[in-house]
Parts: sequence; C-alpha cells; structure tokens
Amino acid sequence: MSALMTDDPVLVSMLPQPDATGSALFLDVDGTLLELAATPDQVMVPASLLNHLGEAHTRLAGALALVSGRQLADLDRLFAPLRLPTAGLHGLETRVESDVSMPAEDDIPKALGDELARLRGLFAKEPRILVEDKGCGLAVHWRQAESLRENIDDEAERSRARLGDRYQLLKGKMVHEIKPSCRNKGTAVRQFMETPRFAGRQPYYFGDDITDEDAFEVVNALDGVSVMVGGSNSTQAHLRLASVTVLQEWLAALAGGDSPPGAQPGL
Repeated sequence: MSALMTDDPVLVSMLPQPDATGSALFLDVDGTLLELAATPDQVMVPASLLNHLGEAHTRLAGALALVSGRQLADLDRLFAPLRLPTAGLHGLETRVESDVSMPAEDDIPKALGDELARLRGLFAKEPRILVEDKGCGLAVHWRQAESLRENIDDEAERSRARLGDRYQLLKGKMVHEIKPSCRNKGTAVRQFMETPRFAGRQPYYFGDDITDEDAFEVVNALDGVSVMVGGSNSTQAHLRLASVTVLQEWLAALAGGDSPPGAQPGL
C-alpha cells in the first residue's frame, strides 16, 4: 500500500476494492462512520447506514468490526438491532462472537474514581464541559469549550500523572481520554485477526483521529489498507478520504456488492 500513500484526500474510486472472501473491515465510529456531535449522546445513526452495515457484515461472512472509544454497551445501543463484532473503550472491551473480553480487575487502578470525582468537581460550574465515566477510564469532552483547552490539558495531565504509568492520556478531537495502557485499538485489531472469522484476510481500517494510529500501525504491518477519514493531521494511514459521507457511500457500494467506478482490486 505504500505506493498509494497520500496526505491529500483521494477519490473513493482510488480505494482498493475489498474481496468478500479475503478482506476484513474495521471501522472507528465517531468522526469516521458517524458525524461528530456536540456531545456523545447526540450522534445520529441513519437507518440506511444500519442497513448497509448489516449487508456488508453478511457479505464479508462476519469479518466486519466496530472499533471505538465508546463502551460496548453504548455501541450496541447505537447500532441496534445489529450486534456486530466490536471493540469498545479503545480495545479494552472486545467481542467477536458472544464472549466479551476485559482486562483483569487489577489492571484498573482504584484511584480512577478519585480522579473522576476531582475533574467533575473542577468543571461542575462549566456546563460546556462533560466529564464522562467510562468504567475503566474517563473522558473530558470540550467540543463546546475550546477556549478552555489549556486548563483542560493541564488538569488531564495532572490526573494521568496521579494514576501512574499504567494509565495513558489520549488527546483526541475535542476530547481527552484517560485509559489503561494495557490495550489499544491496535491490540484489538490483532486480537480479531487471530480469530477464525478474521484470520487470513487482508484488514481494512478506517479512522479519523490520533486514537486510531495504533490500529493504522498494525494494519500496515499486516499489509492491509489504512485510511484516515477527514482532517489534515499527520498520520500513519496510507490513504485519506475527505469525509464521513464519502466513507458511507463507499460502504453502501460494498454492501450492495457493487464496486465504486474505477475501484482497484484488493492488494
């Protein structure tokens, strides 16, 4: 794929064409599959997208997974009635069939609750900031409070330092997340690729943020297709699509068994 690497958005027709029997598809959610919203609970999932996801999942014999920073239960709610292979919390939760894998309880510091309470107390009088409890992690959403980024940066760094090196701070699009460092989206992709449903297939990964870089690195190492959706930030992805809409159009063609005009054979 290195020959196609570009910093500029490409036409959807430049994407390699997936092979129904030889490709696996991994999709980040917010900012990639779905348009971003002011708060996480305000995102919209078009009915047509649900249909296309279900059809693509069937066409790929189940080798299609969501890979997100959201909790698995939240993803199931958003994409109901579908129940897709899913990695939630940046790989801390994974489900291929019916089983859900989680890190051992010892991997989750008890001090996390203290930091959640501290941050909520600090920003209690600022309704534009949302401090989200993610179970084994937390997130500070500041999409509506860009002017406060410096303060949010400082406090998130302070919380990460208090929790120690076993936790990491991810600075995404208008959100700072603190999560255990034992897993990430890249480890989730590797875990899926070792299961019968995904093994031996060429992975395609679509993401939009720094939180997807671990997955891009793994997919590149597996000679897969890595695609950044939107943005202009530096990335390890080999291709870049202009927008969520373009990806949804590509997915619709895949679901219908069609190839976008001029699509290249899978590499």
